[in-house]
Amino acid sequence: MTRKIATRVALLVVSAVSLYLLAPSLLAVFSSWPKLRGLSPLWLVMALVFECLSYLALWSLQRIAFRTSSWFAVGTSQLASSAAGSIIPGGAAAAGAFQYRLLVRAGVSPGRVAAGVTATLVATTAAVMALPALALVAAIGGAAAPGGLRHAAYLGGGACVALLLLAVAVFAWDRPLVLAARAVQRATGWIGKADRFADLPSRLLTQRDEVRRAFAERPVLALLSALGKWLFDYSALLCILAGLGVRPNAPLVLLAYASANVLGMIPLTPGGLGFVEAGLVGLLTLAGVGAGVAAVATFAYRLVGFWLPLPAGLVAYVLARRQFGAVPVPELRDSPS
Repeated sequence: MTRKIATRVALLVVSAVSLYLLAPSLLAVFSSWPKLRGLSPLWLVMALVFECLSYLALWSLQRIAFRTSSWFAVGTSQLASSAAGSIIPGGAAAAGAFQYRLLVRAGVSPGRVAAGVTATLVATTAAVMALPALALVAAIGGAAAPGGLRHAAYLGGGACVALLLLAVAVFAWDRPLVLAARAVQRATGWIGKADRFADLPSRLLTQRDEVRRAFAERPVLALLSALGKWLFDYSALLCILAGLGVRPNAPLVLLAYASANVLGMIPLTPGGLGFVEAGLVGLLTLAGVGAGVAAVATFAYRLVGFWLPLPAGLVAYVLARRQFGAVPVPELRDSPS
């Protein structure tokens, strides 16, 4: 209990320091809200439509990973967990643990949920890191990408290749997972909890096989869903820029968008708050958008993709609890690590 409290306090301190350092960028973005009057309502509605399609693509991917047909269980658990991960420190890890509990209450196998949460995270992370490479290909023959955006594309492409190679190794061979499980067992042995992970190698292999079978059954849909989650969200940003009367080079905006979202994965602040705002304003400016317009576009984009889903997540949590009740959750040993 003392260790948990100390960990949470440490996370809160790190988040507070990060937000303090990023405060000037956040204030610059938030102070641009009066200029939203210049945003076309029609383009704003289109941005909301694309944002909804982004969520549907993610739910489609998770339905495959969890091997469940329930749109309600996946949709409500994802909305609620995403809202929780946007409020409390821990980012994807906190959101994954929260979604695990909701899906187990909905009757999905704990093993499937644990494997599916991890597989979804890896698939969507690899997809967003592949976007800069796609943007560079799309930009061939067009405007040259500024140095900062080119470097982001190279880093993202390299990280994507590394993730794909790791995924291939994990799905093709047992040894990488077994070695990772034994490393966890040794680490937990030092703190006296090795008994909770005694069967970890076999559990990881079983969960891996579950995900491999699920993705093998619908590989094209899984790939399109992973990419669609980001491309629909990117389309929402393009709609907002269009609504502000800006027609920038789309591949350069894609580079800026992907780089900013990779920054948002840094788990130092809830939901990447501050990192996305600071990164997107600067990167959009590099892509040729005026600094003032970039701040307004960033505020509107975060309003659609970050702030509005928070109350939707609360509603989703209430609906999930009403539908599935407070069914006891299995031991945390089965939750994603």
